[in-house]
Amino acid sequence: MASVEEHLATLQLTRSQVDAMCAHAIAGRPNEACGLLAGEAGRVETVYALTNVDASPASYLVDSHEQFETFREVEAQGLEIVGCFHSHVGSEAYPSHTDVSRAFYPEWVYAIVSLRGEEPVLRAFRIRDGDVTEVRVDVVD
Repeated sequence: MASVEEHLATLQLTRSQVDAMCAHAIAGRPNEACGLLAGEAGRVETVYALTNVDASPASYLVDSHEQFETFREVEAQGLEIVGCFHSHVGSEAYPSHTDVSRAFYPEWVYAIVSLRGEEPVLRAFRIRDGDVTEVRVDVVD
């Protein structure tokens, strides 16, 4: 059985979940897109594509009503929020200064879909007290 620290070092998604995140990111252009990831122990069960109320190509803020409803639904399913995702429309998949300053949940994984190249690139990170640590992304079927 994997330890909690091993779970913190990996984000496990299915190919269809990755595709859903990338599709939401592409649909959100020219602005950043965002959403939440629900599951347990670093394994994603559900991807929630939510509204970026910042409507900005440089930042995101999840719609508070959608966030509350998602939290309620996730709790009712006996799952937890394991992280969030957002897109970078013109930069690499690495947390910006704004991303780091707004990382309020140190237990979450922060996944970023970069749309800078021809194909979307997904990377994930832990952000704790301003420190950024990359998390392995495992895509399973």
